[in-house]
Amino acid sequence: MMVSVANTKAYDWGKSGKGWPLVNTDGLSVIEELMPPGTEEEMHSHEICQQFFYILNGSATFIVDAQSHTLNENQGIHIKSGVAHQIRNETSENLIFLVVSQPRSHGDRKTID
Repeated sequence: MMVSVANTKAYDWGKSGKGWPLVNTDGLSVIEELMPPGTEEEMHSHEICQQFFYILNGSATFIVDAQSHTLNENQGIHIKSGVAHQIRNETSENLIFLVVSQPRSHGDRKTID
């Protein structure tokens, strides 16, 4: 079945983010997410899950193991399991990206203070 944000039920996350689950199985999750300007996710890690983030629109700042990385459209970053990370939208435009998790990250998140 063809999937898109048009035929997938959105959910809210964080303070003002939105997500559209495009694939949602125990072994694999693919979500299109939107982060408004000036928003950020909490610093966290996943014990089992590895993730790949791919920027569709805008620019993202990732903090990965205390190092900052800026990713622009058509760029991605692989986050291995156990690695502390955070995504931020430090721009004045919406950030739209894909996050691919294997296995899915539900229940595998540890917030880092």
